[in-house]
Amino acid sequence: MIRRPPRSTLFPYTTLFRSRELTVSFGFVCYKLIYFYLQSLKMQASIRTRLATVLKKSSLGRRQKEIQVTCITYSKSYSSSTNDVDLVVIGSGPGGYVAAIKASQLGLNTVCVEKNATLGGTCLNVGCIPSKALLHNSHLYHLAHSEFKSRGIDVDGLRLNLPQMMEQKKTAVSSLTGGIAMLFKSNKVTHVSGHGTITGKNEVTALKRDGSKEVIKTKNILIATGSEVTPFPGIEVDEKHIVSSTGVLSLESVPKKMVVIGAGVIGLELGSVWSRLGAEVTAVEFLGHIGGVGIDMEISKNFQRILTKQGLKFKLTTKVTGATKFGDQIKVSVESVKDPSKQEELDCDVLLVCVGRRPYTENLGLEEVGIERDQKGRIPINSRFATAVPNIYAIGDCIHGPMLAHKAEDEGIVCVEGITGAPVHIDYNCVPSVIYTHPEVAWVGKTEEDLKSSGVEFKVGKFPFVANSRAKTNADTDGLVKILGDKQTDRILGAHIIGGV
Repeated sequence: MIRRPPRSTLFPYTTLFRSRELTVSFGFVCYKLIYFYLQSLKMQASIRTRLATVLKKSSLGRRQKEIQVTCITYSKSYSSSTNDVDLVVIGSGPGGYVAAIKASQLGLNTVCVEKNATLGGTCLNVGCIPSKALLHNSHLYHLAHSEFKSRGIDVDGLRLNLPQMMEQKKTAVSSLTGGIAMLFKSNKVTHVSGHGTITGKNEVTALKRDGSKEVIKTKNILIATGSEVTPFPGIEVDEKHIVSSTGVLSLESVPKKMVVIGAGVIGLELGSVWSRLGAEVTAVEFLGHIGGVGIDMEISKNFQRILTKQGLKFKLTTKVTGATKFGDQIKVSVESVKDPSKQEELDCDVLLVCVGRRPYTENLGLEEVGIERDQKGRIPINSRFATAVPNIYAIGDCIHGPMLAHKAEDEGIVCVEGITGAPVHIDYNCVPSVIYTHPEVAWVGKTEEDLKSSGVEFKVGKFPFVANSRAKTNADTDGLVKILGDKQTDRILGAHIIGGV
């Protein structure tokens, strides 16, 4: 039996959640070597099949059964008809497009169905990528506007060119989405444009924009449809004055006042962008801390202190009860979670609704093939990412776990490896989280609160950036590093960092 090379060498990008680092040049050489090796595997598989046929007729009858078993092992997931495909991936976000490319590299005849005009899903088009472009450029503007003078750099006539900033964001998005199209072409992944619906255990129908349909017969189906913005009851988003995380990326002017519902990862990142550009930003959060679920409380408190110093305002343990538009102005009604009698109204030009995301699992034909969803709309799966229908799989935001692009990518890689017979395993305790503000916040593993509630004995190691030479040199000393280790074995249980260096 021919051994496959390690999964981490089969994809041109670094695979996450593994203790491995490669230089670009070494990774490129490995990728080329593995590419030719995979081509040889295809040739050898073809030779094995022909050899089995010859030996059937030969005197080596006692070897016939063994050869048949070997051939079945390597071809069980592959289609035998030119009209069929081995795998249809529904969705081309980070999980979907990575899975599709990986599957094709492993020899599967792969089709990716995408409902939007461009590839890349929410992350590349209206999520991670455009928000990071605005975060970076708004930080540069903030430095020039507020910090250059103290660093000995005098700038005259500084002004914000918001249309040009939006154009740079647009360029970044188009170059990356176009890059996926090139990767599909070079890896022989077929792209079908249309809304993918499962119309049978082995069938996906793509409804195209012109109303026509394309039916695809397939051995396996992978659902990678991602997530969508969670609506706020009673508040209708118009993407002009009351905006979601999509609309706020394309505002035509900097608002004087902005209220953000939700001080989680998305709310803090996008609130920071417009605060740096000149808006007065107030974040209303139901919880008693900022940063969302999973952040260490000590890190969260430091984070809030730093952002407050930057100009953001916070109303914690506070819930929004409604919002009313009066022309171009919006009045947001809020009340205390602990004492509902404490109420007030906040005025703003733009209201950003950032209360999370929900799985995009509607209109996929799940119930028709016997796949039920849980109360949150997620698709239940087993340890191999298989749904209630054995040849239909699901990954990413539409299943359990954090809605993170890198988590979906690794699930996509491991899932298609499992389809071809390889072992399936991901350690979800090693999935990192990041907030791309300044300073940035990142963590992996357990928080101090997690360990205390679990009764685990641990030690804490901390180092503040104020004592770091590089941080002092850069005049950017806010933040700290915090490591949590097992008290007996020193095993690292959690790592947390907030800093700009």
